[in-house]
This record gives sequence, C-alpha cells and structure tokens, in this order.
Amino acid sequence: MRDTRKKKVAFICVHNSCRSQIAETLGKYLAADVFESYSAGTETKPQINQDAVRIIKEIYGIDMGQEQYSKLITDIPVPDIAISMGCDVGCSYIGRAFDDNWGLTDPTGKEDEVFREVIEQIETYILELRERLC
Repeated sequence: MRDTRKKKVAFICVHNSCRSQIAETLGKYLAADVFESYSAGTETKPQINQDAVRIIKEIYGIDMGQEQYSKLITDIPVPDIAISMGCDVGCSYIGRAFDDNWGLTDPTGKEDEVFREVIEQIETYILELRERLC
C-alpha cells in the first residue's frame, strides 16, 4: 500500500538565513500540494538575509520575512527528506546523512545577480523534487 501522506522536506544550511530559507519559501509556493517544506540550521542568525527577502519579494511577490525566521534542526519536525544547500560555508551535521546535497553557492554579500542565479537553481531543484515525489 502506497504511503499517501505528504513527506516532510527539510532544507538545511549552517545559519538558516539565506539558501535554506529561500528553499522553504519556494517549496511552500511551488510544491505545497506534494510535500511540507521546512528549513533549519545548526546555528541561527537574528534575522534572515534581507537581500534574499527583497529579491524573493521582487520575483514572486512573497514576503518571506513576514513568517519565516532562523531555526535550528531541533525546532522543526523530523524530516523524511533532508537536503543540504551546500557546504561552501561549512557542512551542517544533523544527526544523520543528507538525502541530497544541492551544492549551492552562498550568495550572502554578493550582487543581486548571484542571488537571482541561486534562486533560479533552487526553483529548478524544487520543481524536480516535486516531480519525483508526485
């Protein structure tokens, strides 16, 4: 018998302030009918990346700064699928192996074009994950 419940997908990076927050936002926006999206880190920041908030609002009209905040892996439900955003700023340890590593560059402190490229990559990966889990 097929498991019909939605999978819990966690997007993980060290600070849970930029790439993982973008992935959670786009997961909720593009794939909420297929999986539940969460983001977390092994450390937190006082606020999520304001450039990411601004650019996501420009592209999608979503204010991710309204409802999202930096969270630890212990603050979210145990995920069925855990995805690392990339280890270019250090690799998170979450108590088990990651199911996938998207290997994304951290755009923090870079130009808007770099943010837009990373956001586009995340959107592509979210849509591919949605297809796989349908």
